[in-house]
Amino acid sequence: MFEFERFYNLAFNPFAKTLPAKDACATEDMRQVHARLDHLARTGGIGLVTADPGMGKTFAVRAWAAKLNPNTSRLVYTCLSTVSGVEFYRQLCMELGIAAPFKKVDMFRDLQACLRHLADEKRVKVTVVLDEAQYLSPQVLQDLKMLTNFDMDSRDCFSLLLVGQSTLVQQLSRQPYEALRQRIVVHYQMTGLDEAASAAYVREMLAKAGGDPDIFDDAALASAHGASGGSVRRLNAVATNALMIGMQQQARAVTAEMVRSAAEQAWLL
Repeated sequence: MFEFERFYNLAFNPFAKTLPAKDACATEDMRQVHARLDHLARTGGIGLVTADPGMGKTFAVRAWAAKLNPNTSRLVYTCLSTVSGVEFYRQLCMELGIAAPFKKVDMFRDLQACLRHLADEKRVKVTVVLDEAQYLSPQVLQDLKMLTNFDMDSRDCFSLLLVGQSTLVQQLSRQPYEALRQRIVVHYQMTGLDEAASAAYVREMLAKAGGDPDIFDDAALASAHGASGGSVRRLNAVATNALMIGMQQQARAVTAEMVRSAAEQAWLL
């Protein structure tokens, strides 16, 4: 436990990246992502979640995954997207527990056989999450539509979720990816937190940690939003630094000046 947690009577740092999914704040972005992922898991196919850096896209997926029934669902996650086509197939084989053959064509066959077996025999809904998808090579992106093609493209045996920065939308809008883009079942572009949502987020997270939700005064909350620009990651960094500054100054309330100092320390100004 950090000293500022004791000083402000917090059971834990509610703005840490280690926050359990069960303690997540149900932001509008979070609700929208989860609704789309619920639909994707039911129908199968390809989904897309995009956002500018720091908006919480990976955490939103992690919070959704935490609610899955392990008896009927299986999540395969990878963020290593800067790989060749063969490395991508080998990585996917390892995540699914398949002994990867040497040739790509054999890996493709074994992957589809495994996914078909899980869907038809085990009745398990598989969701494969490819994070940092903006870095996927053209070769891998082209292969995705073939990997999801079962029974002459007449059914979906698993769900494939691409998670990436907003630039991925422009990338997929290019003509070579038209066939892949047409297979996208759901897409959500996260917008981040507006000023009211930022204030509600800080207060809710402080309360979840057992602290006073009004540690930050109104001016401090407005300043925190201005420094974060809607980014959850930046807001978490500013809030954590501001609490440390407040503790150092033995202040029971965090002020806008403390927030501005915290933002400078976090290289956000």
